[in-house]
Parts: sequence; structure tokens; C-alpha cells
Amino acid sequence: MTLPLLHRSATRSFRLQHVRRPTARGFVVLAIETSCDDTSVAVAEQDSTGQHPVKVHFHEKITANNDAYTGIHPLVALQSHQTTLAPLVRKALRSSPSLDLVAATRGPGMRSNLAVGLDTAKGLSLGLGVPFLGIHHMQAHALTPRLVNAMKNNSSSLKPEFPFLTVLASGGHSMLIKSTGLVEHSILAETQDIALGDCVDKSARAILPQEALKMPYGKALEDFAFPNGVQDCGYIAPARRQEELERRRTKWGWGLGPPLAEKTPRRMAYSFAGLLSSVQRFMARKVDAEGTLLDESRSPEDVSLEERQEMAREVQRVAFEHLASRIFLHLSSSPADKIQAVVVSGGVASNSYLRHVLRAMLDARGYQHIAVEFPPIHLCTDNALMIAWAAIEMWNAGYRCSLDVEPIRKWSMDPSADDGGILGPHGWTNLLR
Repeated sequence: MTLPLLHRSATRSFRLQHVRRPTARGFVVLAIETSCDDTSVAVAEQDSTGQHPVKVHFHEKITANNDAYTGIHPLVALQSHQTTLAPLVRKALRSSPSLDLVAATRGPGMRSNLAVGLDTAKGLSLGLGVPFLGIHHMQAHALTPRLVNAMKNNSSSLKPEFPFLTVLASGGHSMLIKSTGLVEHSILAETQDIALGDCVDKSARAILPQEALKMPYGKALEDFAFPNGVQDCGYIAPARRQEELERRRTKWGWGLGPPLAEKTPRRMAYSFAGLLSSVQRFMARKVDAEGTLLDESRSPEDVSLEERQEMAREVQRVAFEHLASRIFLHLSSSPADKIQAVVVSGGVASNSYLRHVLRAMLDARGYQHIAVEFPPIHLCTDNALMIAWAAIEMWNAGYRCSLDVEPIRKWSMDPSADDGGILGPHGWTNLLR
């Protein structure tokens, strides 16, 4: 795009100061993530030959302070983006080599928050005279294990190879996806009510004593349930589907029922609202864990610390086994897929107990050959480095994006969805097709 003549000299000065070009280098991307309450900027470089690991020149994140609220306050998150993004971009430009591409999260997410990052990225693209890409947030999560592989080894032979299964689990998403290509992600199962991360966070607020309740709530629940770590938690994975559907009794006589176990046990869907409701009503001492009315004179203070810890362990076990159950339903019904890896990403993927449960269940069901790919914990939550990597993969595949794209609140990954999936919204072209 031709820059206005009036601004060319200023733009040239900016380039010389911040984006000096070495004689030999790779492909450098600056990426921005502002889909929710994390403001993140990253600069990554792919070696031009693909024979060397991806370099990270800059990666920082600032999370909005929502401590005064029980969750993410949209206005607080928006204000945090508006005040912290520009300083992060300045630091990124000062610490990085010259840029070849600017990328930002286009969706899904909060429209106002997305617009902060998207508009900033467009301005950088114009000012620096480099292309721009608007990236699908959930696609970036799914590709994160390939980023990790590229950072450790090289970027010419990426693993896991397609096809693989992707489990996206966060505060807003719970879905199982078959990933057969860079932009081909078929949704096999998704939540019909609330997301797994929402269930875990709200369970933490119901179960934990006040002194143990702190953000992030999911991490607080895990630490409370397993103060010594999950290595010696004594978890025994159900070897058969029938065992998975059974209600496990605790020494207090109660047991949490697996979601969808009674009415539609083989339905390819997730449901966490009923599990959360059971926990909340039990902890409020209105009913026991099976729904039987209790003496109204009893209070939440009647629940001992030991029983609270057991409830914290059980709600995670039941929720995580439910998450894994749809993986096995698909594997058993589609053996010809030849899946060699399950990628687990999103904020809940940072939970060590989830990692333990999923690996143990795969082994117990005879799927020892299937690898489980979890990103490092700092890359499980929203971050700009995954946006940079998704941009690199999309660019290498020939995809280009126009500057008139707008933020998208809801955006499917599935090409068969009504919106057309990743390539459905306007703005995409492909130079290789």
C-alpha cells in the first residue's frame, strides 16, 4: 500500500530507528493478543531455511487486575489494554530486529478488546510498510504444540503432524476438534452450557475457604486439592467405559455423578453446568451431593477442611474424565483416523491434574501409542507468541489478509459451520491457490 507523501519522511525515520535490517536474517513477526483480559505482545523469527529453531526476541504479557470482582470485568479489561498495549509495543520494537509481518488476534473474543489490538496492528502495518494478518485465537491455541516443537528443533518438520485431535479447554471454550490441516478443524464435541474453565473457577469459589481463594481460581483449586502435587495423588484411571460412568462414593457417603451419564452417555457433547450446580448446592448445605434436601439449620461451615479438599479433588476428576471421555468415543468409532497425538491447549491445560488424568486414561484404554501434547504452562493461557506462530504458519501457506477486517466476537474453526470457519469471514486471499 502506498503511504501518503506527507508522512513518508517521518515513517522512514521511524524505520531506521526501530527496524534496522541485518544482511542475513529470517522472517520476523510482531504479534498482539487482546481477546480477553491479557494484553500480550511478542516478536518471533523463523529461520529462512527452516533448519534452525524459531527465535523469540520478545514476549511479555500484562493481565488486567480483576481482583475486586468475581471474574473478568469487561471495562477493566478494556482499560488495561488501552493503557498497557502501547508501552509493550514500544518495548517490542526496541528489542527486536526488523519486521516482515504484523499480526493480531481478530477473534473470537470481546469485540472492544479485540479492536484495541487489531487497530494497533493495522497502524503498525501501515506505518512500517509491512503486511498484516488477523489471526483466529483458537487456531493459535491448537497450533501451540507445533510452535513448541519449532522452538526446540527446527521449523521445517513440524510436529505433531496432521491429523491430530485438539482439546481446547478454557474459561470460555470446551471443545474436541479433529485437526486435519492448518485451516481444517472439524468440531467433534463442544459444551452445551458452560465451559470447563468456568466450572472449575466457580467450583473453587464455592469450595475453597476464604484464605485459600485467590486468582486464578482454577490454580487455587488445584493447589488446595493437591498441596503436595499430583504425582502421588493415587488416581486410578477407569479401564472401561462402565467404570467411568459410575458414581464414586467418598468416605462421607456422597459421590459426584459424571455429566450426561444417565440420559445420553454416548452423546458427542460436553456439559459442566450440572456438575457445578451439584457442587454449589452441596457447599451451600441446601442438598447433599446427590440432591437430597438437608436440614436448613446446617451451614457451609459444617463442611470440614478435609471434606472440602475431597470435593476439590472429585470435581476436577469428574470434569476431566468427562473431557477425556469424548476422545475415547471418537477413537473407538473412527479407528481409521490413525490419530497419533492429542493436543490439549487453553488455560485449563495448565492444570497438572488434567495432564495426569488424560495420560493415565489413554494408557488404561490401550492408547499408549498416542502422544499427549501439552504446551508449557506459560503458553497455555492467552499469549501473543502463539498468535505470532499461527501468523507464520498462515503466511507460509500463502494466506494474506486485507486491512479492512474487523473484530469477530464469535468465530468457528470448522469449515462446515455457518460462518465458514477460519477462512469464512471476508479479508482472506491465498497466493498459492
